[in-house]
Amino acid sequence: MRRGPAEPRLPAETNTSGQASGRVGAGVIALYALAFMASCLMLIAPLLVTLALKVGDLVGAEAAPGRLALTLAAGSFLALFANPLFGKLSDRTTSRFGMRRPWMLLGLAGGTVGIATIAYAQTLIVVVVGWCVAQVFFNALLAVQVAVLPDQVPAEQRGMVSGVLGVCVPVASVCGTYLVNVFSPNTAAMFLGPVAVGAVFIVLFAAVLPDRRLTAGTLPRWSWREFAGTFYVSPRRHRDFSWVFLSRFLFVMAFAFLTSYQVYYLLAHLGSSQERVPHQVFVGTLVSSAGVVVASLLGGKLSDRCGRRRVFVLAAAVVYGVAMFIVGLAGDFSAFLVGVAVSGVGLGVYVAVDLALVTQVLPSAAETAKDMGVFNIANALPYSVAPMVAPAILAVSGGQYSALFAFAGACALASALAVSRVRAVR
Repeated sequence: MRRGPAEPRLPAETNTSGQASGRVGAGVIALYALAFMASCLMLIAPLLVTLALKVGDLVGAEAAPGRLALTLAAGSFLALFANPLFGKLSDRTTSRFGMRRPWMLLGLAGGTVGIATIAYAQTLIVVVVGWCVAQVFFNALLAVQVAVLPDQVPAEQRGMVSGVLGVCVPVASVCGTYLVNVFSPNTAAMFLGPVAVGAVFIVLFAAVLPDRRLTAGTLPRWSWREFAGTFYVSPRRHRDFSWVFLSRFLFVMAFAFLTSYQVYYLLAHLGSSQERVPHQVFVGTLVSSAGVVVASLLGGKLSDRCGRRRVFVLAAAVVYGVAMFIVGLAGDFSAFLVGVAVSGVGLGVYVAVDLALVTQVLPSAAETAKDMGVFNIANALPYSVAPMVAPAILAVSGGQYSALFAFAGACALASALAVSRVRAVR
């Protein structure tokens, strides 16, 4: 809906249980996508480049992989709880400013403080604290942004809109690595530049969102039992949701190995210099993103048209698994680019259709943000598990990154097997 010709509006939703039924226009989708891309940008830029470089500067190249693993694991562990917790709080928010908007702005402010802390850190412990703060608050932001999809977008458009949102991740990756490259070697600017750019779009989206509003007293009182339920969905009662959760967890595990360790892969496996790595990460991200953009848009649209989700997600996970094997066997940067190009196709279809799939197996329409927050544990947990598993794989294999990416490929193939068990959605 539109209030005026110049201001895109989302279909208003004011109850606590219903979901949007009116179709949304291109302007609305574009504005939503820009805000979501901005949130991804602020998290992805440190993950892809700057965090690894900062840790390396503080502790040296030899100790950097282990210290980076510690940093990533600590932040991801807190993100596990932040996503569903802030989603639950959002579902219960009775502010006159809406259910989602206040948490978007709080998440932006807190995450910015965390990134600034890392930028000016002089010790590893300060980096760890800053990353933990950034993970908590940026995950609060993402939890409520993802809830806008079932809040505002009707089911028949979710594949297409999910496809557009899927494009946001690679575009954010390209923009993030580009901005880091532009601001290099100014460390503070490399961290804060992407945040400043992203904040503009998030504030704009929060300003125009006709947010759902919850009337005080319409929900049961908060209890410790309900609080515990914030982080849990029964696998017995909601089997399809559980299989989709497991599939996403395994897929993101594969993705986490690439994003978290590609800097060290380029340095150790391909012999790149530290000065060349930011540029090579940017080029690799650009190549991958080209595949993601095309595959995400086409995959989401085709999924809507044929009314099928599961087969698209399964095929995408298989393609991504093959890509990880290619990366592991690469002997030079050109072969690495072939692998990441193939991974982009798999990633694009997966993120587009899997997000639409999960909105159709959510346990409760009244707690979409909480349930999406629980689902997003599958996005956060791998970033704690992968850094703990990777050093063991590298130690056993004698530092062979081919073994690490073979394991990543196996995770992606297992993801395909998990989603094949979904029954309620074709």
